[in-house]
Amino acid sequence: MLALSLCGTVVSLQQTLVLPMLPDFPALLGTTAENASWLVTATLLSGALATASISRLADMFGKKRMLVITLGITVLGSLLGSVSGTLAWTLVARVLQGVGMALVPVGIAIMRDELPRHRVPLGVALMSATLAIGAGVGLPVSGLIAEYLDWHAIFWLTGAVGAVMLVVALRVLSESPVRTGGSFDYGGAIVLSAALTAGLLALSKGGQWGWSSPLTLLLGGTGVLLLVVFVPLETRVRNPLIDVRVTARPAVLFVNVAAVLAGFAMFTNMLITTQLLQLPTSSGTGLGLGLDMLRTGLWMAPTALAFGAMAPVSAAVTRRWGAQTTLLVGALVMAFSYVARVFLSTDLWQVVTGSVVVSAGTALVYAAMPTLVMRAVPVTETASANGLNTLLRSVGTSAASAAVAAVTAMGVVRVGDQVFPSAHSLMLVFWASSAAALVVAMLALPMFGMRDYAEHSRESVGHLGDVLVHGRVMSAGGAPVGHAVVTFLTPTGQQVDWGTVDPDGEFTVAVPRLGRYVMVAAADGWHPQSRTVEVSGDGDTGSTVLVDLLTLSGTAHDAAGSVAGAVVVLTRQGGDVVDRAWTDASGRYEFLLPVNGQYVLTALLPNGATSARAVTVWSGALTIDLVVEERGAESSDEEARQEVVR
Repeated sequence: MLALSLCGTVVSLQQTLVLPMLPDFPALLGTTAENASWLVTATLLSGALATASISRLADMFGKKRMLVITLGITVLGSLLGSVSGTLAWTLVARVLQGVGMALVPVGIAIMRDELPRHRVPLGVALMSATLAIGAGVGLPVSGLIAEYLDWHAIFWLTGAVGAVMLVVALRVLSESPVRTGGSFDYGGAIVLSAALTAGLLALSKGGQWGWSSPLTLLLGGTGVLLLVVFVPLETRVRNPLIDVRVTARPAVLFVNVAAVLAGFAMFTNMLITTQLLQLPTSSGTGLGLGLDMLRTGLWMAPTALAFGAMAPVSAAVTRRWGAQTTLLVGALVMAFSYVARVFLSTDLWQVVTGSVVVSAGTALVYAAMPTLVMRAVPVTETASANGLNTLLRSVGTSAASAAVAAVTAMGVVRVGDQVFPSAHSLMLVFWASSAAALVVAMLALPMFGMRDYAEHSRESVGHLGDVLVHGRVMSAGGAPVGHAVVTFLTPTGQQVDWGTVDPDGEFTVAVPRLGRYVMVAAADGWHPQSRTVEVSGDGDTGSTVLVDLLTLSGTAHDAAGSVAGAVVVLTRQGGDVVDRAWTDASGRYEFLLPVNGQYVLTALLPNGATSARAVTVWSGALTIDLVVEERGAESSDEEARQEVVR
């Protein structure tokens, strides 16, 4: 826990070290202020792009391996920055440093694999807190360096500490045996990287370029379009970068939406608190304490330390009442703290206390989300799932930066030749952050009813006995059933792990040890199959065959008997046609079972007579006979009766 948390702090530290010196970089590097701002944007972009790819590679080829590679890249970036003297080389250094952000979700996944179950909540809370601890500590440290040392020292410091942690990681950490293998999804990585680059550039640079400028709109639209392309692309890949089927499950989707909102609410706390501390007392806003950068950084340190101090608290709450409670309590603390800050932001103690309390709530939220994600995804996808959650937090922080820039630009106070954000605009950001936190709390409420998060629903998987199990789910004709879900149970019925099947019909799950398990394979439109499997050394369970398709079928007949050549149409209650079929010589029709819902079956006989019946589809094959009488438009009671089959 100590080694991983320190590694996380080192890479997070690099995100904010350059911020206090940003006004000085144009003179130091011989460039413009707009160009110097890319030193921050470049790190944001590379961190976002690396997080999705490296966390997926960690699941496939080893978490320790990818953590060491990631830490090595950040050290290389620090060394390059320490000897650079031009904007171009400093930008390259910052890009390499940004890759380190992928280390945090990988570290969380390592803790999931390596720690005893009762220690996981504390480890996850500490690792999640490093995102804010490093960012908060970076401000005063950078202020001290700017005051007393050459600017290259910000790179020497991170490079030296990173090199020490690289040696520690190699000696202390062990490699998890939980790996999925396979080939990397290069196509998905390229499309997602392009989408993130376009979207994040629009968010981070929109304030400079203009929110309605053609470039901002083009980049924003391109990002959205590429994300629309990315989703169906990932459903067709054997080893997708992001398993969209797992991500679309409510238990995962709710946490990921909460990640965006929590990232927004967390970062506005840092941005607005910094402005309140630095605004001159003569700004005419009624706010502002007029502190310099060094003293601002020192007063921001308690905000970062609150994250570390709350780690044992969040771990205790999670162990006793569940991660859902931790998320709910943290979100409510954030929401009500922001409301209080609207009215209490004039004195130093009010600003610092408000920031610390918001950070305490954020620490609870950040500690809960990885735990919720890991309980709702297969063991073999913990790193990539946490990587996506971390990435979405970064999207939230980027949105916060853009929102603060936009809102404070709309409401300003002019004092002589200087322009300052108005008190109204700053407080408006607090109200928006409170609303975002309240939505997180609302998302937490339905989580209490989701079994996906139940700690007892999955057998403990200790790192000394992890065994990867693989196999195939096929149809009777030998074709892969690419949308199936496989669940492994102990002989006593406890869930061990589950996984989705790739387009080739193959799956991989993790079990704690060799032995006997019950495997359940299910897919929409098929009768589920279960069988007892004996997991041996190679972990291959062979093929599981789904034999029978679930269908909606029946016959169409009139008073004289069955009718051949009748048209049977299946429509939704809303009116759109789902499918149609013709009856065979025996009057029989058949559809593949549609998704659960309410439908209408209509028979059209060759002689013009018709009949319609309402049908509710609910997880089982249906047999519905349609009786057509010769009464034309009149309908019998039988024809009007609603058929409900469960």
